[in-house]
Amino acid sequence: MPDYATTPVPVTIESLYGEHHGWLKSWLTRKLQSTFDADDITQDTFLRIMRGESLTAIRDPKSFLCTVAKRVMIDLFRRNALEKAWLEMLAQLPEDSAPSPEVQQSQLELLQLLDRMLDGLSSKAREAFLLSQLDGMAYNDIAARLNVSVSSVKKYVAKAVEHCLLFRLEHGL
Repeated sequence: MPDYATTPVPVTIESLYGEHHGWLKSWLTRKLQSTFDADDITQDTFLRIMRGESLTAIRDPKSFLCTVAKRVMIDLFRRNALEKAWLEMLAQLPEDSAPSPEVQQSQLELLQLLDRMLDGLSSKAREAFLLSQLDGMAYNDIAARLNVSVSSVKKYVAKAVEHCLLFRLEHGL
């Protein structure tokens, strides 16, 4: 006969949300000093969990939620920094050569998608890939710039291509 006092209760998204939503929102509000941002990140945290995080191995729900929420915050901060850099670059363009607001938004969304696609690569793999694909640099030149061997550049670019292909498959692109 099982010992019900020590048998862990399985965590469901409903129980996780019901028992910890208010706590997570309060924790995020203190961290971010903004109720609006805390609301957004709280909801995005639970959406991310619903999309793929396994709930079966959760031992400490609050630690788990903090970890996921921190990842969501990092993604938000990175998106905001990318958008700020994009807007600063657009502000430097002459008015007559600036793209339309619709094109600007489309380009920003593409930049954010590329950023997400390259997330998770080492800095050298990301840089080697971008130098190869965007700047058209030869592997010899990339190797010299990164101060690595040509074979390392080949490995970095191959890893990045594999990473991007997997991202496309996972996201139906």
